[in-house]
Amino acid sequence: MQLIDTHTHLDGAEFENDLPEVVSRAIENGLIKVFVPAIDLPSSEHALQLSKRFPHFAYAMIGLHPEEVKSDYKATLTQIRHLIDENPSIIGIGEVGLDFYWSREFEKEQLDAFETQVRWSVETRLPLMIHCRKAQNEMVSILKRYKSELAGGIFHCFTGNEIEAKQLLEFDNFGLGIGGVLTFKKSLLPTTLPACVPLDRIVLETDSPYMAPVPHRGQRNESAFVVHVAEKLAESYGTSIDEIAARTTANALHYFPLANES
Repeated sequence: MQLIDTHTHLDGAEFENDLPEVVSRAIENGLIKVFVPAIDLPSSEHALQLSKRFPHFAYAMIGLHPEEVKSDYKATLTQIRHLIDENPSIIGIGEVGLDFYWSREFEKEQLDAFETQVRWSVETRLPLMIHCRKAQNEMVSILKRYKSELAGGIFHCFTGNEIEAKQLLEFDNFGLGIGGVLTFKKSLLPTTLPACVPLDRIVLETDSPYMAPVPHRGQRNESAFVVHVAEKLAESYGTSIDEIAARTTANALHYFPLANES
């Protein structure tokens, strides 16, 4: 069984003291690759360093997360774009998107930053890792402007309903990232996903160190725990975990082909 965690913040401070052990546990649990998205300039640099520390296992994405968009966002974007142009090992642009859950203080800036990074994806052909919370209509509106040119990618941490899923799947070459929420007691995903999302549009993720799946809920999340998401997905679709592993791993490499080539 071979698994890929398409979204883990292994560069975070939460893993400073035991990162080699975290990576070893992931490999012991079937992980063959992990994708590490950035949220700002420092984490973009850290993700790149991590990909060099664990070659052929950890793969870096670079981007400006919507919650990190402030008044100086344009200067930050300029620096991040330089990193993208200078580092051919990067497999995608992310974590980018829109987040109006807590505040709309920088709504205009978020919209501009997201569209700028969408254009980067079109220009570089690097896929997107998209974060969206309380902003799907706005996100979809921007993506539609580039629909015929998009390089594809993943809608990270999907937790929505059938209508929202179908709207996102209208974007060709984009998949849905499914993580620990699938395993939560009150989650509707176990019935929503089989009803409207084919397995060839799903990838696994942890978003570690956040949102650990059952039976580790409340603990620090890590890539090794993605196996619990795979198990629940297999139960939901009425198939085997080996089938889920094979399908989601193939999907991850389809959406992020540079991880397959390096």
